[in-house]
Amino acid sequence: MIRPTVVVMVKEPRPGRVKTRLARGIGKVPAAWWYRHQSARLLRRLRDPRWHLVLAVSPDAEGLASRVWPGDLPRIPQGGGDLGARMARLLALPGPVLVIGSDIPGVTCAHLARAVHALATHDAVFGPAPDGGYWLIGLGPRPAPPGFLKGVRWSGPHALTDSRATLGDRRIEQVDLLADVDCAEDLLRGKIAVDDPIR
Repeated sequence: MIRPTVVVMVKEPRPGRVKTRLARGIGKVPAAWWYRHQSARLLRRLRDPRWHLVLAVSPDAEGLASRVWPGDLPRIPQGGGDLGARMARLLALPGPVLVIGSDIPGVTCAHLARAVHALATHDAVFGPAPDGGYWLIGLGPRPAPPGFLKGVRWSGPHALTDSRATLGDRRIEQVDLLADVDCAEDLLRGKIAVDDPIR
């Protein structure tokens, strides 16, 4: 298999502009602080010679010039549109491609390796989340069908089901169930400390 690309979607960690649902529970500054440190830990952990690690940044111009993210990692803009439009553009890169968010504390290289392995025998792969969404989506070399990720009900219990439906009859695999952090309750459920920079 061709060496895959792992795209991590990141957002400039400005208070009030990132993790807004989390900020409603813990405050804008702590939410931005948590996101910045969580993203940094995740990027350090996911460096691996088995794949190309790429950052998809937002906002585009600010993210491309940002000093927050490691300078040695390639960056591409997320561009406009809803989450589906942005992910569809990223997944149009030469495959296999995996796209993940940057707010999943539990993700490891082993999780990504299992998703890459799934794409050896399937057209697409999802990493489901407990809330009905997903933390990972991946496509093999075969281009996505028309209408891919259009009409998906995001930020709710139907996101995974709706996204799978846009792939039609493609062969789909699901890998590990992992939780992202959207709100203060997610931090408490995972016993993730807001002020713990080494976790």
